[in-house]
Amino acid sequence: MEREKVELLAPAGSIERLKMALLYGADAVYIGGRDYSLRANAKNFSIDEIREACQYAHKLGKKVYVAVNIIFHNEDTIGLVDYLKELEACQVDAIVVADPLVINLVHENNINIAIHVSTQYSVVNYEAVMFFKNLGVERIVLGRETSREEIKEIIDKTGLDIEIFIHGAMCSSYSGRCVLSNYFTNRDANRGGCAQICRWNFDLERDNEKILNKTRFTMCCKDLCMLKYLGDIIDIGVCSLKVEGRMRSVYYVATVINTYRKAIDDYYNGTLTEEKYRDYYKVLGRVANRDNVAQFYDKMPGVDEQYFGEREEVSNQDYLGIVEEYKDGFVSIREKNFFRPGDEVEIISPNRETFSFIVPKIYDKDMNELECARHPEEIIKFKLDCVVDKYDMMRIKVK
Repeated sequence: MEREKVELLAPAGSIERLKMALLYGADAVYIGGRDYSLRANAKNFSIDEIREACQYAHKLGKKVYVAVNIIFHNEDTIGLVDYLKELEACQVDAIVVADPLVINLVHENNINIAIHVSTQYSVVNYEAVMFFKNLGVERIVLGRETSREEIKEIIDKTGLDIEIFIHGAMCSSYSGRCVLSNYFTNRDANRGGCAQICRWNFDLERDNEKILNKTRFTMCCKDLCMLKYLGDIIDIGVCSLKVEGRMRSVYYVATVINTYRKAIDDYYNGTLTEEKYRDYYKVLGRVANRDNVAQFYDKMPGVDEQYFGEREEVSNQDYLGIVEEYKDGFVSIREKNFFRPGDEVEIISPNRETFSFIVPKIYDKDMNELECARHPEEIIKFKLDCVVDKYDMMRIKVK
């Protein structure tokens, strides 16, 4: 029997990002509610917004998973059963959990909702997968510390749906179970309040003397990027490829999802050439502000996969604007970053191939000519021979 095509799973920290992720090629999205989610600083979704998200996704034949993945303390359990029933009524496709309490409550209260086990559970072996399978869990999000051989053995021996992270930020602690934030800022990382202490710069001392003069010590990991192993990951039977980033921008989510969408489709069509791989990798490298590596998939990470000393994190300004309208040969762009006539740019779209052009004369919304676009959120118009659609994005040309 032919295996189903792998799922591309996108993060969405708001309803706007959810719609863009689905538009740009995601098969499913994962979101967090206002409570019980590990990204407390994201905008997150009210129950009404979760209902709207499900209705929108289901009309497209796509899915919505809701993270209920904090580590629950006694006071956190108040109202949880009612919340789970509300999610059931919204017709969410699954919840992502990190505490046995939630699994138990779903079964005890006959709540008809699929359960996915979060990476926070640190599942890295097939016996643990079988344990959850026997509890009626439908999918496991493996710990990011699993190697290629371990992933394959788990799939072969359990037959359960396996999801892995393929792109995004990494946590320095085991599967995200970190308490540094608790100690440094009194914010509980496992209840949604991570302050990302691992990315802070520290003075390193011995006997009250600094031992690093030029740089400061960090515990920061380089970001994850599994594009290089995409075909192999599909071939060993992983069912869902997850992109990290509920706190990331619309541009980041749309660009990363669109790039992996094209790469996945190319792989299934037999058209993922070395040239395309290089082009896709360039795009992913430009949208991130940290270096990308494969982390645990191909080897045990070492010093080259970490930032123990000096690092450069560049604020990305490639995203120039989003298309609002195309009419009578003119495109209206909602500006996001500075650009001017003569710049070489390109349009990325969920509906057509990326194309580049030189920015011609530009105008404000009243057709007054401008020297440059310097006011974010301003509507900028210019003549464009190629037809574009609403929600296409303009960026600096990736070379």
